[in-house]
Amino acid sequence: MKKRILSVVGTRPEAIKMAPVILGLKNEPWAEVRVLATAQHRQMLDQVLGFFGIRPDIDLDIMRPNQSLTTLTARLLLELDTVLATEKPDVVLVQGDTTTVMTVALACFYQRIPIGHVEAGLRTWDMQNPFPEEANRVIAGKLARWHFAPTEGSRQNLLREGIADGDISVTGNTVIDALLMTAAKELDVGIGLDPTRRLVLITCHRRENFGEPFENICLALQTLAKQNPDVQFLYPVHPNPNVKDVAHRMLASQQNMLLCEPLDYAPFVAAMKLAYLIISDSGGVQEEAPALGKPVLVLREETERPEAVEMGVVKLVGTDCLRIVQEAQKLLDDKEAYQAMARGISPYGDGQAAGRVIGVLRKHFA
Repeated sequence: MKKRILSVVGTRPEAIKMAPVILGLKNEPWAEVRVLATAQHRQMLDQVLGFFGIRPDIDLDIMRPNQSLTTLTARLLLELDTVLATEKPDVVLVQGDTTTVMTVALACFYQRIPIGHVEAGLRTWDMQNPFPEEANRVIAGKLARWHFAPTEGSRQNLLREGIADGDISVTGNTVIDALLMTAAKELDVGIGLDPTRRLVLITCHRRENFGEPFENICLALQTLAKQNPDVQFLYPVHPNPNVKDVAHRMLASQQNMLLCEPLDYAPFVAAMKLAYLIISDSGGVQEEAPALGKPVLVLREETERPEAVEMGVVKLVGTDCLRIVQEAQKLLDDKEAYQAMARGISPYGDGQAAGRVIGVLRKHFA
């Protein structure tokens, strides 16, 4: 009999990173793959699944405008309890550190269903940063049966928490698998950009940056746009009103600052390929951009992805307006400083991570 594998995705980053695993498992003769979409992020999730040709078998459509974490968690747990009882999977695969991941892990624990955690072991050791992701991945890590760590550092984090070494596999990060699959194609940003001008790509949406930190970030971006009229800035703005309203109020008047709707995955990869510099608070961008040779200034005080910082291709700049401006301006003005970060090296994998994840499951089930 085939083993039933339920792969759960809720947000765009989860879909990107799970896509290579889902597609690979569909070629395994011993596996029956089912895909559950919680739709924690509706539109952005659908875009990615469509790009990779993945159709969910079950869709909870859980997203509601500006819903609280408490409401999201409670509704997910109730919905998942019914789904798991009906599906009866042999294993459930989750990826990362979203509320979807934490609630799936808890719901599976209650029904004694083993969990495989892709991208396991990322830690800042600060429950408030990033919030709520650090707590989500710690809880998932305590409940998982298989831990697919992207790096040796992540493996060490899990060992430090008492996870058995035999339950951990260092696989690399599946985001590099997805990135290389996508970057090899002919891609179009779909937005009119001037190819003669350098491009600074911006993403900023993290919950812990809402309020004054995000206003400081926008002030820094406004300053950079004014200081560098020959540089074009592209900011795909997250739809959350805590981001969208402030960004448009503070940045829309800058002629060289292009605000647009969130880009689909393929156009965003195209934008990363074109970018001279990326300024972001995203976790995934910290992993993807170094592989494309793009320096990243991270709008966070801490990161659970220290490997790229240690290699010098990513730099933490926080949310202080002056520091963001100084570090970005240095990379725009100083060619040596720029080349030191734009080295095209990545500590996050070789594009074969999904195969290693599948290999562990094959060995156990097949």
